[in-house]
Amino acid sequence: MGKEGFVKEITNIDEDFAKWYTDIVIKAELADYTDTKGCIAIKPYGYAIWENIQKYADEKFKETGVKNVYFPVLIPESLLQKEKDHVEGFAPEVAWVTEAGGQELEERLCIRPTSETIISTMYSKWLNSWRDLPFVYNQWCNVLRWEKETRPFLRSREFLWQEGHTIHETAEEAIDRTVQMLNIYQDIIENFLAMPVLKGQKTENEKFSGAEFTYTVESLMHDGRALQAGTSHYFGQRFSKPFNIKFQNREGKEEYAYQTSWGISTRLIGAIIMAHGDNRGLKLPPKVAPIQAVIVPVAAHKEGVLDAANSLFEKLNGAYRMKLDDREQYSPGFKFNDWEMRGVPVRIELGPRDIENNKCVIVRRDTSEKIEVSLDEINDKLGLILDEIQTNMFNMCKENVERRTTVALNMDEFKHNLEVNQGYIKTMWCGSAECEDKIHEETGAKSRCIPFEQEKLADVCVCCGKPADKMVYWGRQY
Repeated sequence: MGKEGFVKEITNIDEDFAKWYTDIVIKAELADYTDTKGCIAIKPYGYAIWENIQKYADEKFKETGVKNVYFPVLIPESLLQKEKDHVEGFAPEVAWVTEAGGQELEERLCIRPTSETIISTMYSKWLNSWRDLPFVYNQWCNVLRWEKETRPFLRSREFLWQEGHTIHETAEEAIDRTVQMLNIYQDIIENFLAMPVLKGQKTENEKFSGAEFTYTVESLMHDGRALQAGTSHYFGQRFSKPFNIKFQNREGKEEYAYQTSWGISTRLIGAIIMAHGDNRGLKLPPKVAPIQAVIVPVAAHKEGVLDAANSLFEKLNGAYRMKLDDREQYSPGFKFNDWEMRGVPVRIELGPRDIENNKCVIVRRDTSEKIEVSLDEINDKLGLILDEIQTNMFNMCKENVERRTTVALNMDEFKHNLEVNQGYIKTMWCGSAECEDKIHEETGAKSRCIPFEQEKLADVCVCCGKPADKMVYWGRQY
């Protein structure tokens, strides 16, 4: 431990944010580097976070009629070539299988970077009539993208995600589904992961390759960089025409289906680390935390302490995700810091004097506040405290977003704001790709989204000074 009582091995968050992040991934045992360059092994604690996200999201999906399916990880090159914009967008990141069973393959197979092509091919086989529609399918799987620069969870070459793919009878129905899934992502990230999101449409430059348009939810990290947390795409008929996804409509005529896709991934674990963590380590919102409360016996060698700790564990486990730390080889002080570093929302301290007084001490990870609670009331009180922590963590993130959101009316203001208070910058924009590219070249910031809730900040573009009617959020990104 350092002189402030922090876990010694964690780099200071304000001195080297990137190193701080890596320290937490390793020290909190979320993941580890492997011999496969750019790929990580997700450890049990990290995977448990993903399982909780997956469970919550899957239930939300199914409430709207989504059904889970699975498609091959290998995709023939000929399929990838069918949609021009799509293949060009993914070409630099594709890994190819060229040999199998000791023989060269007749046709190269790509390891899926995403599954629009293989799924569209199957939809063309399965769809006949408007009566079959909609197909509202999703798969939980892994994908591979040959990223040049990698960082655990945020940008690893292989990662886990879900990809939903739907086809519909009308454009309106497909667009409604695109919006519906974006709203579900907002719910997952705000209500489950306690991070406020910025919601809007991506620019033409930043939309998904092959989409008519892309909707996004963006999150802001502690250091003021943005993270694309989830996207929902409307394809129209851009895939259904080359892949021949046709159906007989209500008038008996052949028509192409309207298509969407949408996804979130394990980069959300990276978002949790960077949005909530501090110098003591990881800080997990109670709803997603694999362990919501840990019981640490104090003076465990004294008669009755371990028995009381076990009794308390049995009382609470089931209602909450509990852990009893009865490791004999470590002191209570070490355990306190160890569980703080792992981000457990609540620590429950129980010693001889507490037992004598029929109470325990609850310590909140978010505020370090210590609360004495009667053992008779612990069950209800713990639930209330966890709810308070979830709300407080959301509000702390929201305050960071508000503090780091500024307005720029010209490029001098833009550059000044970004250097003095890195975060979201709101500007007016003329809509030209040239201005968007210039802003990125001069500042390193990219457009995050054109928000659904527009404001008129000025009459002219922040970059070129020409008339502008779009308000855009910008920021440097992960």
